[in-house]
Amino acid sequence: MGDFRKLKVLQESMDLCEEVYLLTQNEKYSKDFELPEQTRKSSLSIPSNIAEGEESSSNKQSIRYFNIAKASCAELQTQLIIAYRLKYIGKNEFLPLEDLSKKVLSMLYNLIKSRSENLNTVGF
Repeated sequence: MGDFRKLKVLQESMDLCEEVYLLTQNEKYSKDFELPEQTRKSSLSIPSNIAEGEESSSNKQSIRYFNIAKASCAELQTQLIIAYRLKYIGKNEFLPLEDLSKKVLSMLYNLIKSRSENLNTVGF
């Protein structure tokens, strides 16, 4: 594998995580006990699993962690939709985060696809 810090998807997911942490500190959001905490956890899980996957010893293990990151990204998207529906965040806050999370999901999909193709060419 390689240096996890060089992965563009890691950098994008860290930006997403940072934005989520800042967002969940707003007054409306922070009054809810569960949703901000779970939203932070899912956003933190994305770059954490990408880093863990990139530093794993095989493509098969890497793919497993990248899939966990992808699932956490979908979880985050759901939590952001709920926050938007509850009016904890407005459209101007929601849409950029939705776009960034979609970008991260797409990048993860492509990374998983690439690593899966490498598995097939190596013969595992």
